[in-house]
Amino acid sequence: MLKNKKGQGMVEYILIIFLVVVVVIAAVKIFGGKVNTMFSQTNEKISSTANVN
Repeated sequence: MLKNKKGQGMVEYILIIFLVVVVVIAAVKIFGGKVNTMFSQTNEKISSTANVN
C-alpha cells in the first residue's frame, strides 16, 4: 500500500505555524499595552532630559 507522507508532513507544518501565530497574537494582546506604556514613559524621560519639546 502506498502512503502519501508529503501531505501529512505539510499538514503538521501548517498546524505548527498556526499554533505559533495564535501564541504571538495572544502575547501581543496581553503584553502590547504594557510595552506601549513602557516605550511612552521612556520617550518622555528622554525628551525631558534632552529638553526636547
